[in-house]
Amino acid sequence: MIDKKTTQEVTVGKDVDFDRIRRITGYLVGTLDRFNNAKKAEEHDRVKHGI
Repeated sequence: MIDKKTTQEVTVGKDVDFDRIRRITGYLVGTLDRFNNAKKAEEHDRVKHGI
């Protein structure tokens, strides 16, 4: 992205931390640590799509 005022290149999102949120059985979760083994297995078996 180019800043019009200074014509310097600005990196958007650099050094910004974010949490991954998943939707599993209707619930939005950040981590799987509270799920039982069956729910963890369900998430593991799902198809992972690349970016």
